[in-house]
Amino acid sequence: MSILHIEDIKKILPHRYPFLLIDRVTFLSPFGDVSANREGREAIGLKNITFNEPQFTGHFPHQAVMPGVLLLEAMAQMGALANYHPDDAEMDYMIGGVENVKFRKPVVPGDQVILKAKIHKDRGRMKKIFCKAEVDGELVSQADVLAVSSVRPKDVT
Repeated sequence: MSILHIEDIKKILPHRYPFLLIDRVTFLSPFGDVSANREGREAIGLKNITFNEPQFTGHFPHQAVMPGVLLLEAMAQMGALANYHPDDAEMDYMIGGVENVKFRKPVVPGDQVILKAKIHKDRGRMKKIFCKAEVDGELVSQADVLAVSSVRPKDVT
């Protein structure tokens, strides 16, 4: 069951093709008080990897592999969704740092990547989020992402 479809996700994240890397959200922790600490909030969703994505024309032409930096970006986007609350102002999230990044297995066209993110530390504008990516129940990547949020300027759509 989907919690957020692509049009819902586009209302939350500012990313657009080719950098919107979440296709669907299947789980979000229940919303509490908007001002409450968000440690422990989780989001789970998916990214379908298809051969017609632009990165596969050059990475690598002889064997299409999802670039690790894009997999990391997809995990970070899921982390932003774990932080989402419907009463928040429109926010932008940027990667402030990454730790403990591991790429365990290549992700290739035809894979469906399940992305999981859980907020471990909430320091207001800064969140430390544990993220992982799985394909067919097997861990393919993980990272601790430091996310920094800021209110989106009103004139940006």
